[in-house]
Amino acid sequence: MDFEIFYGLNGVHFDKSKIASIDGLNGELIYRGYDIRELAIDATFEEVVYLLWYAELPKKAELEKFTADLRSRYKIPEGVIKVLRELPKDTHPMHAIRTGISALASFDKQADDLEMDNIHRIGSKLVAQFPAIVAAFYRIREGKEIIEPDETLSIAANFLYMFNGEKPSQAATHVMDTALILHAEHGSNASAFVCRATASSLTDVYSAVTAAMASLKGKLHGGANTAVMKALEEISSVAGVEDYVLKTLSMPGGRVMGFGHRVYKVLDPRAVILKKVSHNLAEESGDSKWFEMSVEMERVMDLEMDKKGKQIKPNVDFYSASVYRMLGFPGDMYTPIFAVARISGWMAHLYEQYANNRLMRPRLVYEGQRGLKFKAVSER
Repeated sequence: MDFEIFYGLNGVHFDKSKIASIDGLNGELIYRGYDIRELAIDATFEEVVYLLWYAELPKKAELEKFTADLRSRYKIPEGVIKVLRELPKDTHPMHAIRTGISALASFDKQADDLEMDNIHRIGSKLVAQFPAIVAAFYRIREGKEIIEPDETLSIAANFLYMFNGEKPSQAATHVMDTALILHAEHGSNASAFVCRATASSLTDVYSAVTAAMASLKGKLHGGANTAVMKALEEISSVAGVEDYVLKTLSMPGGRVMGFGHRVYKVLDPRAVILKKVSHNLAEESGDSKWFEMSVEMERVMDLEMDKKGKQIKPNVDFYSASVYRMLGFPGDMYTPIFAVARISGWMAHLYEQYANNRLMRPRLVYEGQRGLKFKAVSER
């Protein structure tokens, strides 16, 4: 019997959603009806989280209550910090953060309660505590004192404060807010699908999010921005960019990280915004090296792709690399920062999944042998 195989589940629609819409042909990303380009400029991350979860932008009183609730949950259990301290200092940050998130379940007496009110409570807790866990592990491995969260600060500002140990400027906070908004949600990406598929067995929220973290770690997903920064560091100068791109593309299966997207056939709209943010940061800081290298890489890639008649443009990971570097983050922390934003989208998907759940059970087409007869080990 012949079966049509959709490798990588390409083109398969497994459910309906009201969270996000992606138009890959026109470079459009919409959160609950709002264009991402408008949200990134005018909204705060807290407003976007509320929008993703409750399908509308909050009124002033609603935002104040929602923000106050999130801030009251900033502090992580001492037991989780102890777990992070016990990890080897050279542990991959994503292994460490995934472990910390999983450990949160052990300190939550209602971790297995799947009533919707409790799922929302856990969601608020995770959005509030992801930044603290990322910052805590970074400071532990660097031998620095852990910074207690400041409940007077927004999620973006508090994250920068806990990470760097200094209250951030308004400009830095705005950049962090923008980055979080752009990474908050992106439809049925790999980690969101894994999150929903895991939850479909009616396991707990922490388990589903831990599974999503494992997926996000991959270099074809959240790990791409780290790979971009690693490449820029290896090149080290604008003059070396063209040679690097040409050599990489000449290799069998050679791929320049940060270019191309499974969905977008034109420029990723998030990359457009981050390019502008990166440019502004470069001008403000006076350190334009990483931005200039990125622009040159985009130029060379455009030329090479034109020769091949292809449209392979920068994705969200490409310019986020230089933005994060100019904010003071080391390259191996980029994917955990991605998770700080994406937990909001994962939770939006979990709210939908738990509310109308069906166990996901796709099938495989068997192509192996049949009719073999068992022989005792002495006869093999």
